Formats: sequence, C-alpha cells, structure tokens
Amino acid sequence: MAAAIPLVLFAGWVVFLNARQERTDSRLAALETLDRVVTRISSDLALQVQIAETLAAAASLDAPDLSSFYVEALRVKETRPLWETIELVDPKGNQVLNLLRPIGADLGATADRENFERILTTRKAAIGGIGPLGPISGKRLVALRAPVERNGELKFVLTVALVPDAVSQILKSAGAPPGWVGVVVDGRGNIVARTIAEQFELGRPASASVREAIAEGSQGTYVGTTLEGAKVDSIYKELPGTGGWSVHLGIPTDQLDAPVRRSAIFLASGGAVSLALALALVWFTARDISQRRVEQEAQAALALKESEERRRLMVDAADLGVFSWNVPTGEVIASQRSLEMLKIAGGTGDVGIPIEALLAGIDPADRASFERKLLQYRDSDGVAAEFRTAPPDGRWLRASARSSRLNGHNSEVIIGVLLDIDEMKRAEFDRQRLLRRLGDAEENERRRISRELHDQIGQTVTGLLLGLKSLEQSIATATSDPAQIDKLHWLQGLASGIGRDIHQIAADLRPTALDDLGLHKAIEAVCAEWTRRFGINTDVQILGPADRLPLEVEIALYRAIQEALNNVVKHGNARNVSLVFDRRKDELRVIMEDDGVGFDLSKLPRSDPNTSRLGLSVMEERLALLGGTLTIESEPDVGTTLFMTVPLSAKDAGS
Repeated sequence: MAAAIPLVLFAGWVVFLNARQERTDSRLAALETLDRVVTRISSDLALQVQIAETLAAAASLDAPDLSSFYVEALRVKETRPLWETIELVDPKGNQVLNLLRPIGADLGATADRENFERILTTRKAAIGGIGPLGPISGKRLVALRAPVERNGELKFVLTVALVPDAVSQILKSAGAPPGWVGVVVDGRGNIVARTIAEQFELGRPASASVREAIAEGSQGTYVGTTLEGAKVDSIYKELPGTGGWSVHLGIPTDQLDAPVRRSAIFLASGGAVSLALALALVWFTARDISQRRVEQEAQAALALKESEERRRLMVDAADLGVFSWNVPTGEVIASQRSLEMLKIAGGTGDVGIPIEALLAGIDPADRASFERKLLQYRDSDGVAAEFRTAPPDGRWLRASARSSRLNGHNSEVIIGVLLDIDEMKRAEFDRQRLLRRLGDAEENERRRISRELHDQIGQTVTGLLLGLKSLEQSIATATSDPAQIDKLHWLQGLASGIGRDIHQIAADLRPTALDDLGLHKAIEAVCAEWTRRFGINTDVQILGPADRLPLEVEIALYRAIQEALNNVVKHGNARNVSLVFDRRKDELRVIMEDDGVGFDLSKLPRSDPNTSRLGLSVMEERLALLGGTLTIESEPDVGTTLFMTVPLSAKDAGS
C-alpha cells in the first residue's frame, strides 16, 4: 500500500502534465496556423498591389489615352480572376472609367471615400476595407488603390475591386482542426472572410471581442464569444501593409479544457483501481519475497557473466581496440585487437606493456599530440585524438578515452577505444581536393562570365546608347514633339542603367582589383562601393604587411567577406562595420564587427539547408579548405563579430 500511494500520485501528475501539454500543443498549432495564414494572405495582397502599381505606370495614361488604357486594363483583368473590375478616378473622386460599363458612360462618384482620401494624402498604394454592395457590381468588394502620378502631379487614382474569395480560400485551407473558428477583418472591424457562415457574415461587423482586441494592439490573445455565441480562446495578428487588416483564430474553450477534465476523471478512477490492486498484491508480495531473493542472487551472477561475454562480442563485432592506461605507473593493458591495429609485435591481449611500447606504434609526428590530448582527461568527461600508425602502414586511427571512475576510484586510469578511420579520413581528403577543384572551376567560370558581360554585352549596350543618341538628333530635326523627346530620353536613361547594372554584376562576379592589386585593395574597393550603395559606414584597417597572398587564400577570404557583408545588408540592420586584417607570422586573422541587431547563437538552426545558416556554412567550408576557422560572437541588439583565421606557411608569411 505504501508503494501504491506514490504510484497513484505520480500517475495522476503525469496525466495532468499530459493534459497541460495537449492544451499547449493546441495553442502552438493555432500559432503555426495563424502565421501560415498571415504569410499567405500578405504575400497574395502584396502581389495584387504590385500588379496594380505596374498598371498605374502604363504609358497609355501619360497623355492620357483612356481608350487604349481601357483595352489594356481589360486584358490585365482577364488574367486576374479575383479582380471584379478596374476603376479610374480623378482627384475629385469622380469615376472616369469602369470596366463594368462602356467607356464614356456616366459612372458617378467612387465608393470607400476614406481609402480614397488616404491615397490623396500619402500618394502611396493602399488596401481598403470591405465595402457595401456596389451599385454597379452588386457585390461586396475590397478596394485596392494606387496613385497615377506623372511629373509629380496626381492625375488619377487607379482602383482595383477585389473579390474576397482568395482570402476565404487561404483561411479555409490553413488546416485548422474541426470546430476552430477563423476570421479575417479589415481595419474597421468588418468581416472579410470567415471559416463558417461566411455567406451570411461577409461585410458585417465582427464580434465585440474581436473589435476590442483590434483596438488594443496589432497582435495578442483574448477570450471572447463568436457571433454564434460560442466561447473561444483566440489569437490574432495584424496583416502588414493592409491598413489594419487582421487574422483571428479561435479555439473553442470546451475543446481546450476537455483534456484537463479527462485527466481528473482518470486520476480518480486510476487511484481507486491502484489502491485495490495494492491491497491484493501485498499478500502475494510478502509470500514471494523470500523465494525471489534467492533466485535473484543466482540470476545476478549469471547476468554478470553474460554481460561480460556480450561486451567482448560487441567490441569484436565493432572492430574496436580497447586499452587501459595507468598514468602514474605508465602501464598499458591493451586488447589483442589494439595491438594488431598498432602493429605491435610479440604481445598478447590483456597483458600489461609500457606506454612507450604503445607510443612506438604511432607515427612519430603524432605521438606528442596523442599523449597531450589523452592527458587532458582530467578537464573533460571525454577526449579524442586522431593519429597515424607508424610507417610504413600509416593508417588513420581515432582514440576516444575518459577516466575510469568506478566507485570514485581509479581516477588516474584512462579507459579508451581505438577505431580505424582510415577510409573515412582518405574520403575526407578526396572530398577536400574535389571541393578545391570545384572552387577553382567556379572562379574560372566567374572570370569568364564577367569578361563576356564586360566585353560583349557591355559593348552592345554602348552601341545602343550611341544609336539612341543618333536617333535623338534625327527626331529633334524632324519634329518638335516634346513627348517623343522625353520618351527617347527615358530610353537613354534605361540603357545607361542597364550598362551600369552589367558593369556592377561583372565586378561582383570577378573584381579586377582582386587579380591586379590583391586582397586588401579589392576589399577596400568593395567596401567603398558597398558604402555608396547601401549607406553603411565601413572602416578597413590593415595590421602588418600588406603583401600579396596566395591566390586561393585571397579568393577564399574575399568571398567570405563578401558573403558576410551581404548578411549585414540582409539581416544585420547595422549602421557601421569595422574590418581588421591582422597578419602575423604564421596566420592571417580577419575580424569583422557590426553594430546591427545581432542574434541568439543558441537558436541558430544547424540542420535546415534552406535557412539563413547556408551562407555561414559556405564561409566555413571555404575557410576549412585552407585549414582555417570561422568563429561567431553575437548578442541580440548588440551586434555581431566574425573571427576568421587562415594559417600561412613560412613562404606565404615572408612573401
């Protein structure tokens, strides 16, 4: 009975923890579903905004030529099934064109004046809320507006009326469990999409709890009541760039609390059953205990013998060598397999030999390193050393060892195993050679593409500019239409931009400064260009000689620094970057520091190749091929520091 009481308490506690975990899992699933819906709806609406802005920049609106624009808008609308119509509204709010009516028809004023006035003020594209039943379309639509500006003057406001079906499809396909209620509301709290009863609730105000949550913040949690009267635990999040739209996901409170109720019932019934079983088993236990004690002693002796035999079989099957080194006495007890792996002749397994005899089987160049690493056992729970056996065999082995601490004794005895890693090591060497060849091929291809971009396509763009200049002179002589001259100037600017872009791409692929002037000048040039393009201050300092390095070292460091600068632009949000080259006798150290947002190293993903760690992996791979290392130090809101080291041979250090 005494044993049953803790068992009952433990079982009840486990059931309760499982119930809480199930509740937590439901909330996490809701958060994942919410993030998935927010991402998909935001990206879909952003795409619609981009298309509308592109249509607002149509050349037919320059004059404007409304007939041509009407035809072009119809063609665009046919490719967008969720676009109900396209309107063109003058700055006073009057419709001058609507695809639901013939051109020239009397259309009246535009709807959703609040969104229209916002466009007049901000001159930026915006998404409005869901409107009332349109007098022309007869549907509840979402107005997406984009300004039509020419020469700094607002000519029209382009309005795209969207059917909210896409939002509904995304919300319903999010994979929420049955019974969960999802709703998308606009900035005014009106329903844009809903997982249930959407046909009756579209355009109506959401529940009071939804509107109160919107007023309190852009995201969070709340307990509210649905329009049907059901109590739900809800989470919500605002959609960026939509003027206050938000997605709400409600989990029925009864569904969340059900596991806890079940755990209480299980606890009560389980306690009663356990107590009854305990009473029944007490009598059997008291009768059986003396007999089992005798049997267990015999079984323990047999199990010990079997365990020792299994240990030997496992070691032999794994092709491992086992050894024990008594550090104070210098005596080593090695298995027969260990002696065979080290080519130690004249010995038999499990017989003591001096440590010098064991070291004689190791390549002289690796003996000191092997002994030094194994003697670090006092500072670590386990140590490992890789080494080659003595010539002429020269096979690669790995020794893994730790101190023996049975019952607190023999702490000065090292227990270790030997593993043959020769094939794996040679495969790694082959892999590194292949990666070096791939890197050389990549740089050669970069150099070839850069040269072709500069010599061929660059010359073609130059010829295009000369032709446009000649055409400008011909048009200026033949006509005085300023619109044609302006269009020609726009084409000249576009061609010039293409030329600059081609030159920049060619420089990024293979900067000539790297081949002609070396690493330091190339980095100074790329930092200066980087500061000009992105407005982030850079400081480059060179400590020690600034002589040329081997080409493979310069290329690897240049690409690593280039990748690090790209990460600062994409993720760092920094204002200043410091880059220090510290060239020493036997190595080159590069320290790159920024004052950006930083990140938590413990949360950096290490297994997903589609995450941002891919760039860091490429940098580590490039440096590892040269025997170098990459160390990262970063804290949130403090910044990030990269430490790159590359070993230099005596010839490189003195060059």
